[in-house]
Amino acid sequence: MRVLDHGFVRLDDAMADDLSVVNGARVSFARRREEMDESDEGLIRFLMRDRHGTPFEHNSFRFHIRCPIFVAREWMRHRVGSFNEFSLRYAKATDDFYVPEPADVRSQVGKPGAYSFEPVSDQVAETTREKLQAVYETAYETYQELVELGVARELARCALPVGAYTEFYWTVNARSLMNFVSLRAAETAQREIRRYAEACERFFEQKMPVTYAAFVANGRAAP
Repeated sequence: MRVLDHGFVRLDDAMADDLSVVNGARVSFARRREEMDESDEGLIRFLMRDRHGTPFEHNSFRFHIRCPIFVAREWMRHRVGSFNEFSLRYAKATDDFYVPEPADVRSQVGKPGAYSFEPVSDQVAETTREKLQAVYETAYETYQELVELGVARELARCALPVGAYTEFYWTVNARSLMNFVSLRAAETAQREIRRYAEACERFFEQKMPVTYAAFVANGRAAP
């Protein structure tokens, strides 16, 4: 699923379905289901509503993500999950950098924690895009020159800004995924990571529709 100008979210693999939640809960009574029925859907809604969280952990999603570095750094604050990231020590950087669409260039109004974002004029938006592109070109040229001079990649990467793209694998269970989505797909989240969270949310909905519906009905709060 394409996200931003050079990014994507790909569901690499998943061992996840609604039945995993049901059986994770019913093992308390030494019971197991092979297929879902209406009572199981009710059980999932009960577990979500009363915040019985551990049955939602017996599953796994493995995502392949490509995003700007500043998005990845926010993402990796969610520590209940496993990450492996592209290494600029071992591999050469690409020349892909995030340039926001004109409609995504915004101003910040108010104090930290209580501010809003407002659109800017077409001129300011275009100037922002041009200046970012110029900085990126200079930064990448500097990076390439340092590498060609024999400077180690682990040091040459210091020239690259946080708008550069990185990629990583992220493995997470449904409970932690709901926590991520509840925070990063919210209106208060930064717009760029929100686009990624929304993409992850679509995969979650496809794989675990009953759990997802209960999550939404519960105010999008993770159990």
